[in-house]
Amino acid sequence: MAIRKLLVANRGEIAVRVFRACAARGVSTVAVAAPDDRSSLHARVADEVVEISSYLHSEEHVRAAHETGADAVHPGYGFLAENAGFARAVEAAGLTWIGPPPAALDAAGDKLESKRIAAAAGVPVVETGEPSELGYPLILKAAAGGGGRGMRVVRSSEELGEALDAARREADAAFGDPSVFAERYVERPRHVEIQLLADAHGSVVALGERECSVQRRHQKVLEESPSPALEPELRARMSAAAVSFASAIGYRSAGTAEFMLDGREFFFLELNGRIQVEHPVTELVTGVDLVDAQLRIAEGETLELRPRFDGHAVEVRLYAEDPRSFLPQSGRVARLRLPTSVRVDAGVAEGDDVGVAYDPLIAKLIAHGGSREAALDALARALAETRVEGVVTNLPFLRWLVAHPELRAGRTTTAFLVEHPPLSEVPVRPAAAPWHGAWRLNLPPPPPHAPPDVEAASPDTGAPGSEQSALSAPMPGTVISVAVAVGDHVAPRQTLLVLEAMKMETPVVSPYAATVKAVHVQEGDRVAGGARLVELEE
Repeated sequence: MAIRKLLVANRGEIAVRVFRACAARGVSTVAVAAPDDRSSLHARVADEVVEISSYLHSEEHVRAAHETGADAVHPGYGFLAENAGFARAVEAAGLTWIGPPPAALDAAGDKLESKRIAAAAGVPVVETGEPSELGYPLILKAAAGGGGRGMRVVRSSEELGEALDAARREADAAFGDPSVFAERYVERPRHVEIQLLADAHGSVVALGERECSVQRRHQKVLEESPSPALEPELRARMSAAAVSFASAIGYRSAGTAEFMLDGREFFFLELNGRIQVEHPVTELVTGVDLVDAQLRIAEGETLELRPRFDGHAVEVRLYAEDPRSFLPQSGRVARLRLPTSVRVDAGVAEGDDVGVAYDPLIAKLIAHGGSREAALDALARALAETRVEGVVTNLPFLRWLVAHPELRAGRTTTAFLVEHPPLSEVPVRPAAAPWHGAWRLNLPPPPPHAPPDVEAASPDTGAPGSEQSALSAPMPGTVISVAVAVGDHVAPRQTLLVLEAMKMETPVVSPYAATVKAVHVQEGDRVAGGARLVELEE
């Protein structure tokens, strides 16, 4: 049945992207907006808008669809996108669900069950188990979702209790489910994912891979297709594994199978039952409009794809966040000049506010070229043209990243930003660099580091050896726990309190051994960036 009017149960950039696909098909659009989000870009560009109490309330989306006469619902990504209960509620209401069947979402959404299914289908998986069985380092992951939420690397048994509490809180805030599990942690893998499309008639197609290894706080900042690490045989094996898993759970619609790549070994991580933030790089390389394909699949069409696999595409995410610490920022976008030389998918316009309640993504910049070098060069030029004023962004970091010789050489892993701190001086490789790839396997690996996902607020004044200092909030957010009281003695790097913003937690830690002189906040307080939190004295 043809879709006439579609509601997007989401906000920001992805809602605008889906509305654009609908406009091309002549489909009317409905936006939903929470009370604090009524003036956002996605609400302004839709044909109709309905206020809802929360993006996480499935009944509100169904109500909005009935009120406006919408006959289909697209969940976007995040919020309820992979919630099988929401999919069932949409279908029970007589609406067309633009996504996988609820049973497939159940299977893919339960990370432990999906690993069992993958192993049964002959797909290699990472070992999971109890921390005492796995040993350290290990990684904690949210069982009900991804995107970096509810994820913590644990390197010793002493860190486990605090990491478990934080991961559970974050998972509950992001997905409504505090369940987490432990998995063996590989220090320096690549993150490679396979884009899938599956119709209702049993056809599953792999549309190549995306390299997503450059990440901060377990979230991606640059994605590209094809991966510089894959050659045809390895690509074929990974694609076959992705198709096998999707077929095993009866998948339908667009989805992404994510893998960890360690040398020529790969391990299945999860299947994301939704459109991905980075889907545009696949669209530019293959010529396939993935959102349009989702709509056609939902209408019952049989897949007849002719992907071209032409050239190379690279995407970066322009965020309102500190370019060194990656802590989210808020403010009004006083000036926004986005390039016209590359594809831009924006969720914010000039004059809009970026708050602390939602993801701080401003826009995605995606460049395509005949070669990887040409695509990166085009992206570098586009970033040079970009201007944002009124809110702190990661634009300086993105310019640094795209010019970095290790990224240019295709040598990135998930530890890239640990081994090359943001905006650090770019190393000059010696003339013998061509031997680097062959000989580096004979060198001892650099010592392991924690990923850059625990940030300390900087002291307002003072340093080790001074009399006192005050720690201020590194970002706007909510105080979700206070771990110290006046008079407590604290050790270096000891957590003093935890801030939450955009459903991500950030511990505020002591910069050195000290005594707590004053605590200016309590649990539940909302604080502005720069607000005084804790005073210390030696």
